[in-house]
Amino acid sequence: MKHKTFRGGVHPKGYKELSLGSPIEDFLPSGDLVFPVNQHIGKPAKPIVKKGDAVLAGQLIAEADGFVSANIVSSCSGTVKAIEERHTISGGRATCIVIANDGLFNAAPGIGIDREASAFSGPQILDAIKWAGIVGLGGAGFPTHVKLAPRNPEQIDYVIANGSECEPYITCDDQLMRTQSNGIVEGMRLVLRLFPNARGVIAIEDNKPEAIEAMAHACEGDANLSVLPVMAKYPEGGERSLIGVVTGRQLRFGQLPADLGCVVCNVSTLNAIYRAVCKTEPLIGRLFTVSGDAVSNPHTLFVRIGTSCSELLKAAGGIKPGSEARKILCGGPMMGIAMSTLDAPVAKNNNALTVLASDEVELAEQQMTACLRCGRCGHVCPIGLVPQMMAEAAERQDYERYEKKLYGLDCIACGSCTYICPAKRPLMQLFKQTKAAIMAAKRK
Repeated sequence: MKHKTFRGGVHPKGYKELSLGSPIEDFLPSGDLVFPVNQHIGKPAKPIVKKGDAVLAGQLIAEADGFVSANIVSSCSGTVKAIEERHTISGGRATCIVIANDGLFNAAPGIGIDREASAFSGPQILDAIKWAGIVGLGGAGFPTHVKLAPRNPEQIDYVIANGSECEPYITCDDQLMRTQSNGIVEGMRLVLRLFPNARGVIAIEDNKPEAIEAMAHACEGDANLSVLPVMAKYPEGGERSLIGVVTGRQLRFGQLPADLGCVVCNVSTLNAIYRAVCKTEPLIGRLFTVSGDAVSNPHTLFVRIGTSCSELLKAAGGIKPGSEARKILCGGPMMGIAMSTLDAPVAKNNNALTVLASDEVELAEQQMTACLRCGRCGHVCPIGLVPQMMAEAAERQDYERYEKKLYGLDCIACGSCTYICPAKRPLMQLFKQTKAAIMAAKRK
């Protein structure tokens, strides 16, 4: 059976088998836990603890400071050691709450209590999501309580669960769907209660048959829920791609999913919603894949937010004997962030650590030539941009043309153009730098 797909895209090798064979492990960190206050899109959270305060797991330590912001809770018990600038995974520095972990993980009162949520109103569900500090766990980090409160909720007719996980090496969503399908489905049902005219569709790439089967079983008997297998192709998980595949509607430049009657949530986000509303659990941890051809024992862990990446690599057996870590990424090789140090904490929207024995970027730099004008970059762009022209405008610093004529700010930085380019040009990196320059000028 041929499954639905979107225009463009590429087919990088998945390497999923490296970590899929290992069971999920609950990892308890031993070192300090570090909580950046900007783990989400929007305004950073405001610390409400001070140095020397004792804290418990699940306790609020920084509160949302504005409409587009998110709470941050401690994932361990211990003592606030400092509130200071620390390195983050992005390579920059940010204000962080540092907690000396006592190793006990004692929970705050009321955390983990089952509750009957069938009588919860829409505002109560949103309040629970906001209390829990849930953000988009697929990578974007947008505060979920804001996403689920569009201006006209009655006009939403699709809630789409993103179970694609198209990025190479990463398997945490696949394993979540296999092992916690009921939680994902219950989270979807809670979200559907916010949108009276919507139906739920769970989109999963067809190279995940076990996840498809588990999710289909969890949806049995619910006419308002369905599982949609889609063709395995990168970047299937992009909102624009998923909406087109599921609904046939095309998101135009400048539009939001809600403008087309859609809300898209990652499957991990839906499971976190279920646990927040029905289990009284704030977002203190998530599934996280440690993989790559340089890792001794690739597998998926349940990781507490704030855990150092260096501890996670050790938990996966460190570097494989005889190998060398030439490239370390937070995320996967297509959209991941290159890390200069492992002394950085896992944030809410981080889902993987990928350690590679070769540096493809370094190799590409050695082989790079002038643009061949072959047009392959435009052919694979999932949103119909023209990367060749964007690159020319960016190199000339013609930012007005880049933004107004070529819609460069709508680039989702998926890296498909860079992947397919026979001239080995670093297109995605150039577009990221150009967007940052344009946004910096707008802020001024």
